Amino acid sequence: MKQFFMTLPKNVIGCFRGRMIGWHLAAALLTFILVRSGFDWAYYRATRDPGLRAWMFPAAPIGGLVPMVLPLMLIAGGIIVRSAATLRTGWAVGQAGLIGLLISSACKAVTGRAHPVRGAGGVDITHVFHFGFLRGGMFWGWPSSHTTIAFAMAAAIWTLFPQKKWLGCVALAYALYIGLGVSMTIHWFSDFAAGMMIGTVVGVVVGRSFAPRTDTDQPG
Repeated sequence: MKQFFMTLPKNVIGCFRGRMIGWHLAAALLTFILVRSGFDWAYYRATRDPGLRAWMFPAAPIGGLVPMVLPLMLIAGGIIVRSAATLRTGWAVGQAGLIGLLISSACKAVTGRAHPVRGAGGVDITHVFHFGFLRGGMFWGWPSSHTTIAFAMAAAIWTLFPQKKWLGCVALAYALYIGLGVSMTIHWFSDFAAGMMIGTVVGVVVGRSFAPRTDTDQPG
C-alpha cells in the first residue's frame, strides 16, 4: 500500500514526461486522421450487425467490473498466501487502472466528444467535439475509459512479468476484447485506438515503477 501512494504522483507525471507525451499527441493525431478520412463513420456503419453487437456488448460491463475486482482479489490473495509478488501485482494493476481512469476522464472533460447514438438516422457525428470544460460530461467521449483502463492493466502486467509471455498475452487478449467491444457498441473506433495508446503508456510507466529490483524478488 505504501508503494501505491508513494509512486502515484510520480507515475501520473511520468505518463506525460519525455517521450511519453509523444504518444498522447500521436493518439490525438490518429483520432484526427480516423475522423477526417471517414474511417470512424465507415467502421460504425459496418459494425451495426445485431449478432456482432450481442457478442461485443458484454465488454462494457466486464470492462467496468474487472478493474474493481481484480486488484482486490490479487491483494487479498497475496495477503492470504503471503506472496509479495502477487500483492505487488494487485497494487500495480489497481494503480494502473486508477491513473487510466483519471487521465481518460480528464480528456473527456475538455474534449466533450459526442458518442454514438443508436438509430442516429444515418447522420455522421464522428467529428462533433465540444471543447471546453465539462461541455460533454466525463462519462462519454474521447478516449474510451474502458479501453484506457484495460490496456493500462494489461501493459502493467506485461511489464511486470516479461518472462511470462503467456500471462501478458492473456492480459492483452482481455484488453483487446474490451476495447474492440466498446468500439462496436458505445464508442467510436478512434476512441478505442486512442485509449489503447494512452493506456499502454500508463501501464508501462506503472509497471516499471513496481517492477522487482532484485532477482530474488521475482515471482516463482
